[in-house]
Amino acid sequence: MPRGYRQFCGLARAAEVLGQRWTLLILRDLQVGPRRYTDLLAGLPGIPTNVLTTRVKALEEDGLIARTARSGADRAVVYELTPRGAELGPALKALARWGAAGMREPREGEVVTEASLVTALRVAAADEPAARLRIACTVRVGEAVANAVVEDGAVAVEPGEHPAPELVIIAGSNFRDVLAGRLDADAAVAEGAVQIEGEVALLRAFLEVFSVPYSESIS
Repeated sequence: MPRGYRQFCGLARAAEVLGQRWTLLILRDLQVGPRRYTDLLAGLPGIPTNVLTTRVKALEEDGLIARTARSGADRAVVYELTPRGAELGPALKALARWGAAGMREPREGEVVTEASLVTALRVAAADEPAARLRIACTVRVGEAVANAVVEDGAVAVEPGEHPAPELVIIAGSNFRDVLAGRLDADAAVAEGAVQIEGEVALLRAFLEVFSVPYSESIS
């Protein structure tokens, strides 16, 4: 039976392409950067290999991702977004922000991956931070590590350690309360929601830029 909703509608067509389980997370990971098949598998704990293979093939057929060979010494084949796939960036960011507004504590078995941390920080980042703010930091949540640079009214978030961070944030399970503004910088440190290497003033500056409030309509 062919997939589809039998409606000539843009939303129906998008649902056909994006509505399968794991598809949005594969696209999320590729928004962070090109990935080998093994990278995708490692970054999606719990996905069966046959499902990943099927989803990747479908995304290729739909023109959202493509396989390319890296140049130079590393000749690995990687998957990356096509221009059409990259167009989904704002929609994925909006969906992630909507989902984050309803999150509280992690549910049993839930983990933070490198791509989910990068995505969370990109979603939390202010669109136009104050030009006076300058921060270079590393954020660690469990095994996941990302770095963020705020400079000249712009924000860049990438996977991995910053080579020379002014601030290192080691976040606990209630880091979400910090990003939501329920704990200010001083309270976050005092209550152990975060450990930091660097000045508390830098954490205050970080929280001026990165914030995702809770939805008040969700109990």
